Amino acid sequence: MADTTAPRAFVVISGKAVHEALDGCEEELLDLVEHGYLLHGDGSTVNPPSYFLRFPDRPSDRIIALPASVGGDVAVSGIKWISSFPANVEKGIPRASAVVVLNDQETGYPLACLEGSVISAVRTAASAALAAVKLGAGRPKPRKLGIVGTGLIARFVHTHLRAAGVECEEVGLFDHSAEHARGFAGYLARAGAPRTTVHDDLESLVRSSDLLLFATTAGTPHVEDPAWFVHHPLVLHVSLRDLSPEVVLDSCNVVDDVEHCLKAATSVHLAEQATGNRDHVHTTLYDVLTGRFTPPNDRTVVFSPFGLGVLDLVVSRHVYDRNTDGVVVDDFFHELSRYGG
Repeated sequence: MADTTAPRAFVVISGKAVHEALDGCEEELLDLVEHGYLLHGDGSTVNPPSYFLRFPDRPSDRIIALPASVGGDVAVSGIKWISSFPANVEKGIPRASAVVVLNDQETGYPLACLEGSVISAVRTAASAALAAVKLGAGRPKPRKLGIVGTGLIARFVHTHLRAAGVECEEVGLFDHSAEHARGFAGYLARAGAPRTTVHDDLESLVRSSDLLLFATTAGTPHVEDPAWFVHHPLVLHVSLRDLSPEVVLDSCNVVDDVEHCLKAATSVHLAEQATGNRDHVHTTLYDVLTGRFTPPNDRTVVFSPFGLGVLDLVVSRHVYDRNTDGVVVDDFFHELSRYGG
C-alpha cells in the first residue's frame, strides 16, 4: 500500500515570535545548550563543516551555511544561513542576519523557517555563559568583566552571564567606536549593572579584567602581547580572531569542536599554522562538562567557540515546539502525488 502520510504544514516564525519565545528563558537556554554539547560529544549529532560564501570585491562580507542534524530527544535536522556584513553597523542596522530551516527527521520535508539572528545570538551567548561557569568553577569570583566589542552579541552574552549567576562588581568596555561604547554603557545602566568604565585603550581593559569577552568583528589578530594576560584571566573569545598566535600559545585553550575551530583563520588555527601542530588545544568544553578535564587556575584560559550548527537546531527546535504565533503556509507543498491528478 502506498504511503499516504502527508508532510506537516510548513510554518514561518518571525523574529518577533522568536524573541517572545526566548525572552526571559535564559536559565532554560543554558540547560538546552549544555544538553546540545553533551549530545554532540556523545556522538548523537552530525555537524559537517560550515560553508563560507565570500565575495572577492568585498572581503569583509560573508554568508555562512551551517548544516546539522541532532538526534536524541531533539530529533531534527536543518541549516542556518547567516550573513555577516560589518558595514551594516554604519547604516544603522545589525551586522548579522539569518534564517534557520528545520527538516523533519523521518521524511526530510522542511518543517519551518525561523528568523535566525536572535537564535544565533542566544546560542552564542548561552554557550559563552555556560563556559564562564564551568571553566571558572575553581577560580575566585571575577571582580571585573571586560567587554571588547559592544554590539548585539555582547548584550546577549551579558544577559546570559547574569542569568548564570556571573555577577561582577564592575564592567569595563572598549570599542573602537566611542559612540557604541557609550551606547552600551547606557544599556548597562538601564539593566541595573554595577559600575561601568569606558576604557580609551584596550591594554588597560585587558590588564584590569579577570573575565574578558571578545565580541568584535575583527578579521585578524590585534591583541599581540601575552604580557597583557599575566594575571591569567578567563577569556571568552567569541569572535575567534582577536588574539595573536603568541597569546594563544601562552594560554590553556578550550574549544567547542577541534576540527571546526581550527580553520578559517581563527586564532587557534593561526597558532596551528605557526607551530605545525595542535598541541596548544588542550581540550573541548564537552570534556570539561563531563569532568574529563579540569582547567588550570594558574594560566590564562581561553574559550574559543567556532559555533556549532547543532546548537542552533537545539534552540530552534525549542522555539518551534512552543510556537503559537507562526504563520502556517498550508499550500507550501503542492506536488505531493507521484503520478499527478
